[in-house]
Amino acid sequence: MKVLAFAASNSRQSINNALVKYATSQIENAEIEILDLNDFEMPIYSIDREKDNGIPEQAQKFYDKIGAADAVIVSFAEHNGSYTAAYKNIFDWTSRIDMKVYQNTPMVLLATSPGPGGAQSVLGAAVNSAPYFAADVKAHLSVPSFFDNFDMEAGKLTNGEINDALSNALKQLAN
Repeated sequence: MKVLAFAASNSRQSINNALVKYATSQIENAEIEILDLNDFEMPIYSIDREKDNGIPEQAQKFYDKIGAADAVIVSFAEHNGSYTAAYKNIFDWTSRIDMKVYQNTPMVLLATSPGPGGAQSVLGAAVNSAPYFAADVKAHLSVPSFFDNFDMEAGKLTNGEINDALSNALKQLAN
């Protein structure tokens, strides 16, 4: 199984990146590719830019990587209750190639934040909009109070209940 994963953040210290790296380390017998959204930086989407310059090459590369994957894992950072600008821009450009951005690929959607909300607002938005963009969401999980439940030095979840929930979510990708 080829698994594509990324944190929907462009922060170099992204806790969502730490979570997605841990999640992918729990998948056995899989080829893992973890994307850095900084590699897909593009001008802010506008219809005028699209008409004047076409769709940037990075959007096509992002779309192609999703299409080549057997499964996708995304961990969403939350900025003011919504998607990060970095993710939203990549998504907006990619959706101009095909509204079915996720190409019916099985997905696990994650989110975390330092606070007790665990980025549930953005995760809810992602889960609810997923069918419109051909995302086959098999499971989703919010990790609240990240630094209370994750050991950054060891790079792993320390909360057994959340770890079990993550394991169960990841098992859904094989189904």
